[in-house]
Amino acid sequence: MIELKDVHKSFQGREVLRGISTVFEAGKINLVIGASGHGKSVLMRSMVGLIDVDKGNILYDNRILDFKDYEQTREIRRDIGMLFQGSALFNSSTVQENVEFPLKMFTNMTKEERIERVNFCLKHVNLENVNSKFPAEISGGMKKRVGIARAIALDIKYLFCDEPNSGLDPITSRVIDNLIRDITEEFNITTIINTHDMKTVFDIGDNIIFIYKGDKWWEGTRNDVKTSHNKELQDFLNASYIV
Repeated sequence: MIELKDVHKSFQGREVLRGISTVFEAGKINLVIGASGHGKSVLMRSMVGLIDVDKGNILYDNRILDFKDYEQTREIRRDIGMLFQGSALFNSSTVQENVEFPLKMFTNMTKEERIERVNFCLKHVNLENVNSKFPAEISGGMKKRVGIARAIALDIKYLFCDEPNSGLDPITSRVIDNLIRDITEEFNITTIINTHDMKTVFDIGDNIIFIYKGDKWWEGTRNDVKTSHNKELQDFLNASYIV
């Protein structure tokens, strides 16, 4: 579980996050939606510890993410997996080497143990026998799945996904959504997805928060979205061609 308590962040006097408070539950798909420039990316960057907040607390299972507490922050980051918008694979490394990278960085596993974990993760994203391929040799959807495999390599507790369906066709997007959902439920991960894909919202969103001008403007489930009377939320959905 991740809890935000009255989180504020400003840049050059402009308040980008204005008192955000919410709870992201384990084993659930938690979505953050909203128009560009309203604070979604800053919220995610704050939550993964890339930038420090000005006020408020971010708690990972009651552990405060505090830049002054280096050891605890390092422990929290060790439990975080990231799926980047562009997959962010190392082009000069094989699929196996990409998934193995965090294991080499953060564990004392032997080579044999690392390869066993790599194969375990690749199997969970339905990518067996591609270990020796390079990113340029696989499709965009496969790159995303490799990114997911790398994200869960460390037996994580928290998974952050930044626009995971960006650049993918609708069928592949649903494959990625289903994989994220299955992994979240199987390993009881706290998953947070920053997305503009409304199909993702309606298909797998267990908890959804709508960020508007730096505020948490609305919160609910995917079943609540269409019936909400929040004008700004409905305007956002209509602008996303959802009726």
